[in-house]
Amino acid sequence: MARNRLRTLRRGDQVITWTARIRHVPGSGDCHRGIRVRAWAAGKNSQALEVDLLSTNWPAPPGACATDGAYPTSGDVRAIVDHALAHGWEPGQRGGTFRLTEAEHATTFELTTFLLTDRLVDPGAPDPTARVVERSALGGDAQRLTGA
Repeated sequence: MARNRLRTLRRGDQVITWTARIRHVPGSGDCHRGIRVRAWAAGKNSQALEVDLLSTNWPAPPGACATDGAYPTSGDVRAIVDHALAHGWEPGQRGGTFRLTEAEHATTFELTTFLLTDRLVDPGAPDPTARVVERSALGGDAQRLTGA
């Protein structure tokens, strides 16, 4: 089920448009729900922000890719935007894409119900199952980290 509706949030006087698409993130013998979030703030030709999120729901329900209902809230997207702005996203720049990657940002940024993942663009990225199980063992309700 793909959700393609454009959504907006305000950050001061700035209007940020965003969308999120549900993906499947392969793991060791299973799959997880992934969400690709794209945002932009200065029109369709401005630099886009892109991040791939990994649902931390565990244990995964049967048919986890299809039945996991995780979806980012506007608060999640606001946190993503704030982190991206603090780490080099220039929404007024023309063209290109700024990616928040697991390799560069996972140690300084996570959300309560999502982790960053690179598995959708790099099949050799860390196994998402191990990370989700590890998060679950830590209590599952990790606080939002801020690494400005």
